[in-house]
Amino acid sequence: MRTSKLISVVVPAHNEEGNISELTNHIIELFSSIDYDYELIFVDDGSEDNTLNEIKLNARLHSNVYFVELSRNFGKDYALKAGLALAKGNAVITIDADMQHPPQLIKKMLNYWEDGFDVVYTYRETANRHARFYQRITSKLFYKVINTLSDIKLENGIADYRLIDAKVVKQLRELDESEIFFRGIVKWVGFKQIGFPYTPSKRHTGNASYSFFKLLKFAIGNIMAFSARPLYVAAGIGLGFAALAILYFPYILISYLAGYAVPGWASIIASIEFLGGMQLFLLSVIGIYVGKIFVQSKNRPSYIIRSTNLIGSHEELNYPINK
Repeated sequence: MRTSKLISVVVPAHNEEGNISELTNHIIELFSSIDYDYELIFVDDGSEDNTLNEIKLNARLHSNVYFVELSRNFGKDYALKAGLALAKGNAVITIDADMQHPPQLIKKMLNYWEDGFDVVYTYRETANRHARFYQRITSKLFYKVINTLSDIKLENGIADYRLIDAKVVKQLRELDESEIFFRGIVKWVGFKQIGFPYTPSKRHTGNASYSFFKLLKFAIGNIMAFSARPLYVAAGIGLGFAALAILYFPYILISYLAGYAVPGWASIIASIEFLGGMQLFLLSVIGIYVGKIFVQSKNRPSYIIRSTNLIGSHEELNYPINK
């Protein structure tokens, strides 16, 4: 006998046309073997290939499959936010579309959930052998930096493969931030959480859409969006150089009085270049925060939905939905 509990599976997708049907079949097969109702929600994040058509095809073939089409590419975290906003389940499971998150782990998540945990998340126990070298290096460095600069601790390789109870989803929906980092914010909201390690599978088809520069932008943006400590670090660096300048003053005075001070343009130029570079660095840190305040003050929607079959009926809507 099936339970009355509904599980929403939210899948952000960007240029994943070759993976949609494969993931859909795996999810359908898995839920046919367990006692839960489910809805499978694909959020197309401005794909440039045939991803949206593949999602719509599966939505026509399966009554439990739904699509959400964003008006452009807003980014994975905002696609997740859109999916969570429309999910109706007693719990929501977020999973990537590339098949690197093994769907069979959903059973383990549901067991932890039934045991009373509000958030069940996964993390890579070892480096992802399917990722490129620079991706493994930047990932490790990113988590080391964010754990140093923020008040929360994220496991190295924590993934967007997680289960979130409806009461936690409700709190996440109420957050009104222009830039959201789900891996951090889910940890930040608290509740009863548990994580377990997993080994990523190989992508079914296609390539990861994140380039080195996109990953760098992602890392810098999320570190500064989630912590104000870089400002304190910048202030500490400034105070440190001020202290060094004060300590250097007696040496200058003694050298002058002793008569052996020889002015040298090389040391002057080196000092100016070094201090000028540090000033530009510190100003850039402050500037990024000011820019984030500017973006937040505009109060623009985090994403715009162009069409979906989730609201009202299975018919495609032809008007935008702002969130």
